[in-house]
Amino acid sequence: MAKRKNQNRDNRDQKFKKFKLSSGIVEPGQYGIYATCTKGREAQCIKELKLAFGEKIEEYYHADLLAMTEGNDNVEEDGNEDVKKELLIEDQIKKELLELKANNDDKKKSNALIKETKLGCECLIFLQCKKPIVPSEFCHRYCQEAFDSKIKTTRYTQRLSPIDSSCSASLEEVIKLSKKILKPHFQAEKDQKPLKFAIQINRRNFSALEKMDIIKAVAGCVGTEHGHSVDLKNYDKLILIECFKTNVGMSVLDDYDRLCKYNLQQIFDKSHELEEGKSEN
Repeated sequence: MAKRKNQNRDNRDQKFKKFKLSSGIVEPGQYGIYATCTKGREAQCIKELKLAFGEKIEEYYHADLLAMTEGNDNVEEDGNEDVKKELLIEDQIKKELLELKANNDDKKKSNALIKETKLGCECLIFLQCKKPIVPSEFCHRYCQEAFDSKIKTTRYTQRLSPIDSSCSASLEEVIKLSKKILKPHFQAEKDQKPLKFAIQINRRNFSALEKMDIIKAVAGCVGTEHGHSVDLKNYDKLILIECFKTNVGMSVLDDYDRLCKYNLQQIFDKSHELEEGKSEN
């Protein structure tokens, strides 16, 4: 009996070994896209995603980027030194984007909006995003286009997990984050429809909070006044929570199951299966 327990413990330790090797962190307030990948191919995953995402940033956020650069012109014309000192990070990005546009360097422009955060974790990478990118919207559109086009532009990337914001690992901060992220989806001021929702939590190198404590806190922030209810199989919205070390990230996702849980390889396979089925009929 003792031998079996030791064997089970060894198997469990081996299963989570890749998470114990992680050395990087995601800071509270950072947001972006986690991606799982083939073991040992983390560098290739980062490279192919930055290339694939870079090609879409200009297309998806063209109007926003124009507005950002135009807004930067207005700031530069203001001679108030105090205003310049109080520039936010987004304003600094505007200036950088304006310079990059003048140099006609699309690659550098993309890198200004997506940046690798080194996690030191096997099979997992994180790309930090900056405005105007909204990770959940970006990933949904990217996955939908991949499904429709039936074209696979990645080789090593598996599942995308966007987070629209994050916080430190305490229940108080998780509740604050939940209210911020969930309100547009579940607490609309006008014509809020009752929704079925599910909560999915992925924990990596994380032991600060118990899973059920997080679920109860987040579900409580959804509220019941509009008739929202939990449905783990036929939900309208998935609340995705990514816990990594001392960071808790969150987003609300649409079409999660239909788009193969944002797994790029499965999207490619499913889209071709459906196409072959249509051909046979």
